[in-house]
Amino acid sequence: MAGSRFLVVSVLVVGLCSALAQGLGVNWGTMASHPLPPKIVVQLLKDNGIDKVKIFDADSSTMKALAGSDIEVMVAIPNNMLRTMTDYGAARDWVKTNVTRYHFEGGVNIKYVAVGNEPFLSSYNGSFLNVTFPALKNIQNALNDAGVGGSIKATVPLNADVYNSPESNPVPSAGRFRTDISDLMTEIVQFLNQSGAPFTVNIYPFLSLYGNPNFPVEFAFFDGGSDPVVDNGIQYTNVFDANFDTLVSALKGVGLGDLPIIVGEVGWPTDGDKNAKASYAQRFYDGLLKRLVANHGTPLRPNQYIEVYLFSLIDEDAKSIEPGNFERHWGVLKYDGQPKYNMDLSGQGQAKTLVPTKDVEYLPKKWCVFDPNGGGNVSTLGDQITFACTWSDCTALGYGSTCNGLDGNGNASFAFNMYYQVQNHQELSCNFQGLATETTQDPSTAGCNFTIQIATSAADAPMKPLLVVFMMYAYVMALLLL
Repeated sequence: MAGSRFLVVSVLVVGLCSALAQGLGVNWGTMASHPLPPKIVVQLLKDNGIDKVKIFDADSSTMKALAGSDIEVMVAIPNNMLRTMTDYGAARDWVKTNVTRYHFEGGVNIKYVAVGNEPFLSSYNGSFLNVTFPALKNIQNALNDAGVGGSIKATVPLNADVYNSPESNPVPSAGRFRTDISDLMTEIVQFLNQSGAPFTVNIYPFLSLYGNPNFPVEFAFFDGGSDPVVDNGIQYTNVFDANFDTLVSALKGVGLGDLPIIVGEVGWPTDGDKNAKASYAQRFYDGLLKRLVANHGTPLRPNQYIEVYLFSLIDEDAKSIEPGNFERHWGVLKYDGQPKYNMDLSGQGQAKTLVPTKDVEYLPKKWCVFDPNGGGNVSTLGDQITFACTWSDCTALGYGSTCNGLDGNGNASFAFNMYYQVQNHQELSCNFQGLATETTQDPSTAGCNFTIQIATSAADAPMKPLLVVFMMYAYVMALLLL
């Protein structure tokens, strides 16, 4: 009998140690030239015990794959649809098509509707200031009228730049909403409180480091080593807590300091910048997950679990790099769903990796490399590299990135191969005016991987219109350069 009790206790302990950190979800983006099939991604989520996912649209193939999985979903309305959603009829139709259509036993477990994505970014120059709040109200009202508003809430994922502390008193307790949108934010927060929806914010310690050369590196992580920021006797040892509590203070300032907060995006990229590397990402997530599983909370909200969506699940090679070359490397998994580094979602800090994708099909093991003896005009090499990198992803070649150590020939080969893979090994995509050749010998080095792309985009995941144009234009240009 004692042995049986010991066995039961042991099983419970193992189960607790392997459970996912409470409140943990992931972002699933699809801005890739060759996105993984949705069914494979959903199985990947299930294999890793991830039961919450945030997506950036309500694409039918994604929704069909999520049906019956019981994974909790935050669907989204892209920024370019916000103006349309200011018309209640359009909002009602959107809810009918993208929410209630899937709201049945065995359907999609939709929990939230994200109305826009960071629509108040300063870089948007106010483009969405007048349409976001009306769209938010219309979507929530449409959810209510459809009879699902009690369980499905509309929210607006906002960048952390919607609040700050004054330069004269740069501490969390002085947090306030940005002066140019203070009245608007107050209205939005009051509406969220009235409708029972959370405030959703994206917090990126990496961006604090990236945007400020004087930012203390250690303050971006959770394991100490940095001089604390002292605020009324409270010591802040990391920028995540300081940022989160700045928001809490801003909410207190409008009388809603207890409004639930979801961290819609938080993560660390692994390439495209000197601080975007796997070792830093592993360290960041290790600290974050340990805190989440311990319900550590923050100084202004202690001993509380924080609902968090990691950003992101998989690398996306077609994202805009206007914010930085790192934008295509946020995934905790590579483009094909393979792990990048050790990651223990239970928050126990064990040396284990995520469960990788299964049944992924790849293009044949062929690469395109620079051929100095192919008869081409070497004086045009720079132009050929520029063309290849314009229509593929060469961000790994940048300063501080994984392939930055290649020589000139290696740079050319890397660029040519990335273009060749994006073009699905089409015959004319490895020529570059006689400067390239196909090979079956892997040109990868110890630190730089030459990709073999997956072979699924055409059959399993319809490309976004922009990507279709991208592919067609690139192919025509390749013909002109022959």
